[in-house]
Amino acid sequence: MRTFVSGLVFMLVAVGAPLVPPVPAAAGTSWPAGESSLPASFTWSSSGPLISPKPDAAHPILSVKDPTVFRYRDRWHVYFTTADTAGRWSLGHTSFTEWSEAASAPQTFLDANPNIGNRYAAAPQVFYFAPQQTWYMVYQTGPPSYSTTKDPSDPLSWSAPRNFFDGEPPIVTENKGDGAWLDFWTICDRTDCYLFFSDGNGHQYRSRTTLAEFPNGFRDTTIVLSEPNRFDLFEAGNVYRLGDGGGYLMLVEALATGSDWRRYFRAWRADSLGGAWTPLADTEANPFARSSNVTFEAGRPAWTRDFSHGEMIRAGVDQTLTIDPCRLRFLYQGMDPAASGEYYRLPWRPALLTQTNSTC
Repeated sequence: MRTFVSGLVFMLVAVGAPLVPPVPAAAGTSWPAGESSLPASFTWSSSGPLISPKPDAAHPILSVKDPTVFRYRDRWHVYFTTADTAGRWSLGHTSFTEWSEAASAPQTFLDANPNIGNRYAAAPQVFYFAPQQTWYMVYQTGPPSYSTTKDPSDPLSWSAPRNFFDGEPPIVTENKGDGAWLDFWTICDRTDCYLFFSDGNGHQYRSRTTLAEFPNGFRDTTIVLSEPNRFDLFEAGNVYRLGDGGGYLMLVEALATGSDWRRYFRAWRADSLGGAWTPLADTEANPFARSSNVTFEAGRPAWTRDFSHGEMIRAGVDQTLTIDPCRLRFLYQGMDPAASGEYYRLPWRPALLTQTNSTC
């Protein structure tokens, strides 16, 4: 059973020198234009598991889940959800220079941060909000919450969580059934910021505030995608800007109820964050990422048949969440196909997908 209470830019620092803020995308980046930047179907190559749990006496964790990833000060940083043997959910962090170092990199548990503590926390998303020169971590503590810092490389520096809403929007209450709002995702354009989220009951939602008001003022909550089968729009929705002019990409995790019930990703496109979403690769037969369109390293077996909650590798770190449509890479969570048991006991591990059929 699944629980519903369950997220390449360099900063130069020199002594006595001003801090250079992150920029939206790597200098000299050239983006393709229009629909041709994404294919009508996708193929991928997957790494093996890159990050595994590092339990200790106080943290008997079984899973490293829901990774959010960014490049900062010439290092990769990954924040993630942890699930332990007692069914407790919290957050963790690791950092490394190259992906080959990920397995051996130390991990920090955010319950050591007194502002976070041992509360329920899960599904982090980290980005730099350039208008305030502040880093945000969006995550769930039940409702959508956020913490801030000036240094995301220090997991103990995050502020105490604050909620985006005073209460659950009525449209969520009326449509969530026995689900709950979860997996919150923030992305902004030049004027507005949007909060996307799921309810585990076949709906994908969008709320809006202005860039100037963020993180306050979220309103106009509406359903942007809906399915009669709740497993077709299940959780882990995320949205990205496609280069400079290619529109936006939305991914939502689903369960393949027509075949093996494994987790996979569906994809939609839109011209604007406030616009309508049209199918791109949204079926079991033509998925964004599923066992049917992923190959694994030569000579190694398929270590997972589930492609679940993760994040695309971004071209920058700011609130626009821009990705390079010519070089799609996705840090996802996978699981040993032989694993079974209660949801929190499943051994999720992050791994990296690299697109193998770019049209650029």
